[in-house]
Amino acid sequence: MSARPRVIAALLALLAMAGTLSGCEVPYLMHGAYEEVHLLWKRRPIDQVLERPNLPADIRAKLKLVLAVRAFARDNLGLNVGGAYSTVVPVDKSAVTWVLMAAPVDQLTPHTWYFPIVGDVPYKGFFSRSAAQAAAADLQARGLDTFVRSAVAFSSLGWFNDPLLSNLLGLDQVVLAGVIIHELFHRTYYLAGHAMFDESAATWVGSAGAVRFFELTKGPNSPQAVAARAVLQSDLVLAAFLKQEVARVLLLYAGKLPRTEMLRRRKLLFASIQADYARLRPQLSGLERFDLDREPLNNAVLINYRIYFHRLESFDALYHAHEDDLPATIASIIRLAKADPDHPFDAIGHAAPPSPIPSPAAAVP
Repeated sequence: MSARPRVIAALLALLAMAGTLSGCEVPYLMHGAYEEVHLLWKRRPIDQVLERPNLPADIRAKLKLVLAVRAFARDNLGLNVGGAYSTVVPVDKSAVTWVLMAAPVDQLTPHTWYFPIVGDVPYKGFFSRSAAQAAAADLQARGLDTFVRSAVAFSSLGWFNDPLLSNLLGLDQVVLAGVIIHELFHRTYYLAGHAMFDESAATWVGSAGAVRFFELTKGPNSPQAVAARAVLQSDLVLAAFLKQEVARVLLLYAGKLPRTEMLRRRKLLFASIQADYARLRPQLSGLERFDLDREPLNNAVLINYRIYFHRLESFDALYHAHEDDLPATIASIIRLAKADPDHPFDAIGHAAPPSPIPSPAAAVP
């Protein structure tokens, strides 16, 4: 089947899925299907783009990097690459999707949306920032904390051969490699209804995969490999920081204080968390795009960070238990999650109890 008929078939599959949704979600999914197919329709093979003689040198280098990362992820990590990121599609904005998250003001429990295949998820994507903000306003009117953020990449979880969005070419090479491997892990394995596990596992695999990629292609002492190791270490430090700060928030909510007093203390606690992060931030590498100390802080914002950086030390411990064999570790992550799908973090923690990781308190003077 040629590329264009495959796109039409993909659209029909998405529309068929719409029949399993409630009436209010059908227009949302149909719009998402339209936008996804629109992107797929405009994609061009990266190999063809590289033939252009006037292609800027930095863009050429990053497109070649993406192809090399694809091959590495397939041949060295055992990820399901398929035809993903072998094409590129131009986008005229820094983000193609906007993500909405929400939570009660007195709980670190995400508001969730249900979709076929992926199950309950703590976020909802929009192809329009105004649409995301309008949906956020509706949830705020119901008394929920909300957070709308841009997303530079997304995965169709293997339903399509996702193209590389041209906005990703603005990323640093180390970060770009990590993002591609992150999304390819989603394509390889996704545990429905467990977004925190899926995203945290992909965060660790993406950063660890970037380390191994640059060590093998550029050398273990190359600037790129050194930078990639710094990003992975920063991920672990940020995860420890969030664990420490989330414990403080949970303790406040467990106190069952009168609402007015809880909100007063919450405001002070959030200011303290942001001050802590402002001191830690200069010591983190590759995480410059995170604005925990600058954006208005609420439960939805904290949940957003927690979803991507939860119990990363468990994945790192499993890696060391496998004698730093990354493909074996990735296979083990998937095997353990499949064996205990209700408690995937615990399954990994039991398989390899984590060693102490650098304390964020020690890093914050």
